[in-house]
Amino acid sequence: MGYTLNFAAVWRSFDLLLEGLALSLGLAFAAILVGCLIGLVTAFGLVSKNLFLRKPAGLYVTVIRNTPILVLVLFSYFALPQLGVRLGKIESFVLTLAIYSGAYLAEVFRGGLLSVPPGQREAGLAIGLTEMQIRTSIILPLMLRNVLPSLSSTMISLFKDTSLAAAIAVPELTFEARKINVETFRVIETWIVASCLYVATCSVLAALMRAVERRLSVPR
Repeated sequence: MGYTLNFAAVWRSFDLLLEGLALSLGLAFAAILVGCLIGLVTAFGLVSKNLFLRKPAGLYVTVIRNTPILVLVLFSYFALPQLGVRLGKIESFVLTLAIYSGAYLAEVFRGGLLSVPPGQREAGLAIGLTEMQIRTSIILPLMLRNVLPSLSSTMISLFKDTSLAAAIAVPELTFEARKINVETFRVIETWIVASCLYVATCSVLAALMRAVERRLSVPR
């Protein structure tokens, strides 16, 4: 086809890709932290016997999980200002990604809460712990240990989803790669290098999370 690979132009701008990669990681970590809080609160609502807590939590999960994340990103950045809510590009994207991940993590945490044996709560009551102490000292640690593999998968998935931030010109990895592509016309080389960075980062994240899982696993 007459196309000769030449990575020189991409290497000259490699520092921009690394800056974009660092921002992608920052976006993912910020979103997973906020998403965990949203998901945890929602999970308690889902398992609550109170209808006024369970129904809104279920509605939130249903709506967000059935809406494409790109639609949520565009709505947050372009539509919310029309309602008087103005956020910066990064803040808007992190909030959107956190809300999106929170809906998925709510189901993960709900399963984790239901996996904790009822006897654990009864044991806590027997030694005089309050409901809040039982949740924070017994139920949450056991639940988090059970859901850690799913939490790891969500973290990696969110890191890859940060590529959608390019749609609103957030200078993460995909945005920087597209910028280099336009400036150098080295289409194949640019996306090969960007893909390798994504794969390498996801592999490192997966290895780190597996190490944490082994550290927290209960000997059988």
